[in-house]
Amino acid sequence: MHRRNHRRLFAAAAASAVLAGSVALGTPASAEPVDSSDVRVTVDIEEIREPGVLAMTVAADSVALAEDGSTLLVRQFTGTLPTVTVTDTRTADEVPEGAAWAVLGSATDFVGDADQASIGAGHLGWKPKLIDGGDTGLVSEGEEVVTVLDEPTQPGNNVGLVDQELLVSTFDSGAVAGGEYTVNANLFLRTPADVAAGKYTSTLTLSLFE
Repeated sequence: MHRRNHRRLFAAAAASAVLAGSVALGTPASAEPVDSSDVRVTVDIEEIREPGVLAMTVAADSVALAEDGSTLLVRQFTGTLPTVTVTDTRTADEVPEGAAWAVLGSATDFVGDADQASIGAGHLGWKPKLIDGGDTGLVSEGEEVVTVLDEPTQPGNNVGLVDQELLVSTFDSGAVAGGEYTVNANLFLRTPADVAAGKYTSTLTLSLFE
């Protein structure tokens, strides 16, 4: 019995020694790699590019006409339309094939601030003047539109600014894309000599179409 107990103790001690030996033979946590390699990561982030646009701006929102050039039969009041700028930031590829743009204008009747009778929009005319049409020669001003008191300077143009008269245009939007174009117009109001005195107001609407 005594010998058996010694053998059991010896076997347990041997097993403990084997277990301790297996831990001692593990890989150290601080070991260096055998080899290494680097991979460079790059990215090319392009600037966000908004699509180009066709837009119109007007230098001012009002103009006052002053009497100039009146006769015994007709009173005339003149002024200059604030400069109109058409800006096209599109590339030619962004313009629809066959597109053309134009700025048109039409006026309301002149209404007095008291009891005066209104003055019809047919009494207001203009003569467009291209300030900067670029280098293509494809942007041009509209024809003069005279008033109902005038003899026509060309067939049907003595109607006044009653219905979308042409200020400036191009027949090829793609060819003039990427440019900026400016135009104004000489304005003239012609009334009978016996027009009632007073302050009158009209609204001239300019619209860009393509």
